[in-house]
Amino acid sequence: MSESGGADLMRDISMTGSARTVAAAATAADGGINGQAIDCFGSESSAPQSKIGQFFTFAAFGIFFSTVGFVVAKRLMAKGMLNGASDAQTLANFKPANDDVARVDDYIKNHPLAQSLRENPDFTESRPHLKFPEVVQRNNLTTGVLLGPGKIVVPPLTWNEKGGKTLVSIFYLGDDVCGHPGVVHGGLLATILDEGLAFCCFPALPNKIGMTANLNINYRKPAPAGEYFVLRAKTVKVEGRKAWVEGHIETLEGHGKEPVICAEASALYIEPKQAAWAAMLTPPLR
Repeated sequence: MSESGGADLMRDISMTGSARTVAAAATAADGGINGQAIDCFGSESSAPQSKIGQFFTFAAFGIFFSTVGFVVAKRLMAKGMLNGASDAQTLANFKPANDDVARVDDYIKNHPLAQSLRENPDFTESRPHLKFPEVVQRNNLTTGVLLGPGKIVVPPLTWNEKGGKTLVSIFYLGDDVCGHPGVVHGGLLATILDEGLAFCCFPALPNKIGMTANLNINYRKPAPAGEYFVLRAKTVKVEGRKAWVEGHIETLEGHGKEPVICAEASALYIEPKQAAWAAMLTPPLR
């Protein structure tokens, strides 16, 4: 055989070997022949992982990532990022930004309705929106972009009856939250109703937290901007992790004015199944 012929033969053998190696790798990646993988040396490996093995693999990953989440949450809590404020702290922490805000706040705190609720031992006074840590408040709709002069001027002052039975909240809405000129936007009223009804029933739920499953609203009268309002809510039914609540927003009685109902709502709140884990991380404050 000539020198050139020998070289051609060796090249053919090399190419054939490479083709066999590639084919074997492709076969292994595709699950092998008859459910068996074949490596480039022609040996057979074990069948793919069984369903039981896959189950335990996924379970191990789940436990690992849950543990990591628990540790991270604990560290955040240690830094104060998940710790909420107590009822008393929410009252003390609010500082009016200017004289106009201070006048609104004083009017609410000294109104006869506020005084009567404050004297009732069955009710607890707070500003529930300020229970969120400051880092959360900045990104929250009602404690962030909607709170301030011309909008929700001061955090609503709220009284919760023991056991999550009823709730009364007093607040002021400025001139910068209108839909039609001089009329508060219905979407804002819906947001306030959603949160107010939720705050009402939370104490009645097993782990004191829930998410909106259903919210129905009927608008009765235009809500005038630049006015004081009252939200009244009542928990009408509780079944396990579910709570049904009804409530309405009315104008605040005063200066000879009778209250006028602007919007009524009914809602269903459901406590997430994971709420028990959250309660372990953030025990309730008093």
